[in-house]
Amino acid sequence: MTPHLARGLGVEVIYQEFNLVPSLPVAENIFLGDKTGRGFLMDTKVMVQRAREVFAQFNIEIDPYALVRDLPSAQQQIVEIAKAVSKNVKLLIMDEPTAPLTVSEVESMFEIVRRLKQNGVTIIYISHRLEEIFRIADKVSVLRDGRYIATLRIQEKKRKELISLMVGRELKENYPARQQAPRSVALEVRNLCGNGDVDISFSLRQGEILGFSGLVGAGRTEMARLIMGAEPAESGEIFLQGKLVRIKSPQDAINLGIGLIPEDRKNQGVFLDMDIKWNISFSKVRRISRYAVVDRRQETAVAEKYRELLKIKTPGLGQQVKNLSGGNQQKVVLAKSLAAESKVLIFDEPTRGIDVGAKQEIYNLMRELANDGIAIIMISSDMEELLGMSDRIIVLSEGRVAGEVARGQFSQDLILDMASGKH
Repeated sequence: MTPHLARGLGVEVIYQEFNLVPSLPVAENIFLGDKTGRGFLMDTKVMVQRAREVFAQFNIEIDPYALVRDLPSAQQQIVEIAKAVSKNVKLLIMDEPTAPLTVSEVESMFEIVRRLKQNGVTIIYISHRLEEIFRIADKVSVLRDGRYIATLRIQEKKRKELISLMVGRELKENYPARQQAPRSVALEVRNLCGNGDVDISFSLRQGEILGFSGLVGAGRTEMARLIMGAEPAESGEIFLQGKLVRIKSPQDAINLGIGLIPEDRKNQGVFLDMDIKWNISFSKVRRISRYAVVDRRQETAVAEKYRELLKIKTPGLGQQVKNLSGGNQQKVVLAKSLAAESKVLIFDEPTRGIDVGAKQEIYNLMRELANDGIAIIMISSDMEELLGMSDRIIVLSEGRVAGEVARGQFSQDLILDMASGKH
């Protein structure tokens, strides 16, 4: 069995990680490897027309001539789906397909799934989002630690019982309770502009988890990159502990005690080919070095401290990060920021691509950090996560603050209303 033979038999896969050629146009990505012209020639007009027909099923407009690297992640995911749907597919495997999609794009994708199902296509749908499983699945198979656990009709089990099968134990609380009230203001942002955002203003207190909501493209990650100095700010001010600071680069932010756990942890959060010890101690390398030589004992002590604190599951500190699960990779990113003694942490999609049990561990860690006085910004597309973990929620829409919601006023309808720009 080879990928080529599998495709010839009608098996298509939409991978969790994009499987596109960034330097090629959209149409060529969709029909890569397909014969669209005579001999060895490609018929670009045919590819473009067929691409437009596929996109019409999604009720979305994507320029078939655009280079994939110039598309936002949500549209790249649509291209992945279009690539699979354009073939004579009989068995479609979808691995976390909705992670970067907006609400409307998810609904469009579900409609495509239902249409394929009516046409006799068998679908294996892999997801950590249980609400999706309950919406579109007929049966669910549970895997845990690489082993098959059970298969059942989706109506047979309730949500909590399904979670228990997944994690091997009952989760009594999905979201840990806050133990103490937020304290003094740790971070204040005034009229921050740049990277597509306009006049972003908010304050963040010590011990607070401040949620940021919004549709894909609302400017949440762009805001985080402005605060971290990864993108230049055009105007605005940032205050730490009441003091005006100038952040021109991520190193400036780290030196000031601001840490970022990025959405794309594999490309921006860790060095996959380096070991755990190196990744954790990297941000503290100057403090554990003498005359440009790293003190190996201190390096090991720092890495071991945070391995134990965050319960990173690994055979040893010499394990390459690429061999860890998504949840443990996320813990390594967090350990790196904690080792740098960050007082403000920005979590961008903290549980994306993480299983239910690891999610619970991340939630507990975030709440423990908040209880210890760390100020946390949490950017999340998971509405349940936002409502369960946040002390307050700020909603962004098209690069602007659309509103703020206090915990006692939390409402999914209200937040979505603000995010859509109607409020």
